[in-house]
Amino acid sequence: MTNETRIPPIPMTGLYGAVVKKFAGRMFGRVPTSLGVLWHHLPALKASMAYGQKLQKWDECDETLKTYAHMAVASLVGCSWCLDFNYFMARDKGLDLDKAREVPRWREADVFSPLERQVLAYAEAASQTPPTVTDEMVEPLLAALGPAGLIELTNVIGFANLTTRSNVALGIESEGFAEACGLKPLAVASAS
Repeated sequence: MTNETRIPPIPMTGLYGAVVKKFAGRMFGRVPTSLGVLWHHLPALKASMAYGQKLQKWDECDETLKTYAHMAVASLVGCSWCLDFNYFMARDKGLDLDKAREVPRWREADVFSPLERQVLAYAEAASQTPPTVTDEMVEPLLAALGPAGLIELTNVIGFANLTTRSNVALGIESEGFAEACGLKPLAVASAS
């Protein structure tokens, strides 16, 4: 964690700034640096936050699968902020933290179910440029999740790509959310 972003954070001002700081303080115990970076373009910040909040309300796909998928994208892209944040949020959502911490090395870890492995593989395949998703990969997910569940999962993966790639490009790195609440460190992916 270097805390040196490519665009320096600015103070969050005005009524909206006060509301965001209060919400962030309650949720994280402090205001993340990333919010100060994104404060330079409020419409972009608001749009990202609004879509992220909408995704959280959808319930066609299991929350665990969506969280693991987002973490798989973050691990693939190299977004330490998203990995840290989603691991921290897994605790608040009551998810299996031993599994969540193993997402960066999911291929070697023996804690994931066959469906969870399919979701993690799909998340990575959808995140490649160009995507490497195959019909054989989609068929079991469609059978397990149904059309609405698979569409929801795919939207979560797309949003994860937006946030992870934006954070990496802007130099936004982990802010120690998981560490601050005493979670074990995330597993480190082994070299492929």
